Amino acid sequence: MLPLRYNLRNLLERKGTTIMTATGIALTVAVLVTSMALMFGMNAVFAGSGHPLQVLVMRQSADAELSSTVKEDSWQILRAFNGIAHKTGDQVPGSSEGMVLASPEGMQIINLPSLQNPEGMNVTIRGLLPVGRMMRENATILKGRWNEPGKREVVVGTGIAQRYPAAHVGQSLKFGRGNWEVVGEFAVGDSAANSELWTDLNQLRGDFEQSGGSNSVLVRLESTSAIAAFTKAIEGDQRLTLSVTPEQTYYKNLTKSSTGAFLQFLGFFVAVIMAIGAGFAATNTMYAAVSRRSREIGTLRALGFSRGSILLSFIFESICLALIGGVLGCVIALPLNNLSAGIGNFQTFSEMAFKFRVTPMAMGLGLLFSATIGLIGGFLPAWSASRKGIVAAMRDL
Repeated sequence: MLPLRYNLRNLLERKGTTIMTATGIALTVAVLVTSMALMFGMNAVFAGSGHPLQVLVMRQSADAELSSTVKEDSWQILRAFNGIAHKTGDQVPGSSEGMVLASPEGMQIINLPSLQNPEGMNVTIRGLLPVGRMMRENATILKGRWNEPGKREVVVGTGIAQRYPAAHVGQSLKFGRGNWEVVGEFAVGDSAANSELWTDLNQLRGDFEQSGGSNSVLVRLESTSAIAAFTKAIEGDQRLTLSVTPEQTYYKNLTKSSTGAFLQFLGFFVAVIMAIGAGFAATNTMYAAVSRRSREIGTLRALGFSRGSILLSFIFESICLALIGGVLGCVIALPLNNLSAGIGNFQTFSEMAFKFRVTPMAMGLGLLFSATIGLIGGFLPAWSASRKGIVAAMRDL
């Protein structure tokens, strides 16, 4: 086997072609890693959304809360079904009575000017009753305070506060019938709720002239085994015409209808096209190396190195060349890590904030991708080098 420093020395001696080929591969890997950082960032948002014991009750055939309607009488019927979790009086602050963990929730789309789009972007405002906030135990207030029921007050998710200058604590927003005061900024882990505004459900109904009902009902069940029975009971009740979806499944399905899914596909498609070009560049570079080193190859054969050793040596050299580009591509993509961005969703018709996540897995896959380019691009030149006869190689100029 040829020593590894032989291949590394040759790469250093061919600085111009090495840099050009590595740069092409680097750009390919940067596009791929960026696409994966987008995917991991979106998945982190949706994976952090939802509770394993909670389900969303919506109108049958509705695929999003915004397009769903749950009538007031349907809400009163379903809240009495078996399997719904309760909180006793001593678990509810300021109340001697228990509470059914079922939250009717209303949604509206409003337009806010953002840093990227001063003309405005669609964002979601969610109307909640106190039980709705209680069911989101990991919701924490970061600035200001929670809104009070019956008042024209809103609290904004941290994703909204970062991207929309008009939605900071102390400012007011104009929608519905008038102005609403921003009294707090909240966070719910890494969930999609960070891209929402929350307010009192009844106040939101009044502003948008809704006499009753809601878009959906969020229900906490007593156990995972109760989910199937509750689903069967709700969907089988002819009075309701409602469907039940686990909350985590609902948010997972939102990834399929977002512009982020299209951007992921586009990124992977562009990376594959660029990889083909980078593979040809690596092939040309290695063919040139074989042509210039014919006598050197003959000498190696004369010294007793086998065809297999020469084949593996040139393949290794091509992979090293590609890995240089792979490392550079990861470095190019690394500044995107934790960069905040927003994507639109075709089901909610609003923007959702997320952060790019350039994870070790993304970089590892990028390096593997570059090594594959080097392997494929370097195989034919390496095969050509290993097939050269000793006498013919020594005669080549």
